[in-house]
Amino acid sequence: MTPEQNDLLCRVEGDAPMGRLMRQHWLPACMIEEVAEPDCTPLRVRLLGENMVVFRDSEGRVGALDEQCPHRRASLAFGRNEECGLRCLYHGWKFDVNGNAVDLSSEPVDSKLRQTMKTKAYPVREEAGFIWVWMGDPDNVGEFNAPNWASAPADKISIMKIHGGCNWAQILEGAIDSSHSSSLHSSNMPTAADVSGSTATETAWLRPSADKSPRIEVEKTPFGFRYAAIRKPIVDADKQDYVRTTLFVAPYTVIIPSNDQYHLSQLLVPIDDENTFFYWIAWHPTKGISQDAWRKFCGAEIGKDVEPVTFKKMRNLENNYLQDRGAMKAGDFTGIYGIPCQDMAMWESMGTIADRSEDRLGSSDRAIFTFRTQMYRAAQAVADGNPAIGADGAVVPHSVLLSYQGMVPKGEDWREYNISDEERKLRASADSKRSAKQGEEEAVG
Repeated sequence: MTPEQNDLLCRVEGDAPMGRLMRQHWLPACMIEEVAEPDCTPLRVRLLGENMVVFRDSEGRVGALDEQCPHRRASLAFGRNEECGLRCLYHGWKFDVNGNAVDLSSEPVDSKLRQTMKTKAYPVREEAGFIWVWMGDPDNVGEFNAPNWASAPADKISIMKIHGGCNWAQILEGAIDSSHSSSLHSSNMPTAADVSGSTATETAWLRPSADKSPRIEVEKTPFGFRYAAIRKPIVDADKQDYVRTTLFVAPYTVIIPSNDQYHLSQLLVPIDDENTFFYWIAWHPTKGISQDAWRKFCGAEIGKDVEPVTFKKMRNLENNYLQDRGAMKAGDFTGIYGIPCQDMAMWESMGTIADRSEDRLGSSDRAIFTFRTQMYRAAQAVADGNPAIGADGAVVPHSVLLSYQGMVPKGEDWREYNISDEERKLRASADSKRSAKQGEEEAVG
């Protein structure tokens, strides 16, 4: 890619085409737990280079407002969240979740300003563990399509959050790069001959293949693409292949292969041109992993591994991610604790915006090539005035948004394989209930 093409792919701030593309989709602003209580501390949020403040009012309603008070531009993040509104500390101006001024303390009671004053408020949805915001045209709010883990019960959804000090595209490229897991994460994903697929323990995901050079096959879809990483298994390599499929759901979602206990989805959300929030969701309709156990496994416990509020890493580029060379000599491949920090060490070491013109791609990078060309062309299309990829309002059923990992007999098409029939029925039932609920909400509306 040329530097100009690279910028078109990566940059999201201001009027950048990729940012305009993102604004045609609902974006996760934060986890529900970050603003869980009525009258909680307002949360400063930055998305696509734009600053907002998210809060829950006295009646439990969630609002997302422009961070700067429209009066004199002081930050509402310091404001008092009380009596169904957010009050600026500077002059006491107060705004509700819809941006309406409900009190202008410094203005006369008969001031016309009291009748007309508003601040920017973003449309908000609360679902599947997240607060979602619409940053696009307020007069043309897009339909909210719930993510694929929304069909699971709330207590079966666990979310990890971590700050990445680099561009969203290079983090997403890491998420769709199956071949790196056989090297970078080999200590966390060791091979085992007595398993037939990814098998989760408290500390590792056992895998039935030692093949570090998977064959990559890609299939484009209306929502992005699906690809398979095909490896030789340890057992019966002449009769079967070990297949792991990954889905890219444009513009920022990746559904990676599951294990025997939970499914895995990722959100790679641009904070600005050079920073990203990485959310990793472990979920399952009946099994799963607890929130505490998931964050411990990932090395992303709040207050221990990541800072509260900012979610910046304790192990970071400045301290070499506390890499333990002694552990490496003893057999640990990276000497870095936790899969996310192992990834971050690679992603952030490329620079805040990697120079892709220097890349030398190989056959294992077919998914990377597909992502770059697909999203570059999608950004070009938006620059030319066309709709964003995946923003046509079509709802993709959760039963379609599935990854697969397991053995496939040689000669059979991996595209025909998905999760178990039992779970397919559960997901199809959840899709049906979700559609019925959405229809009821539209009828009430």
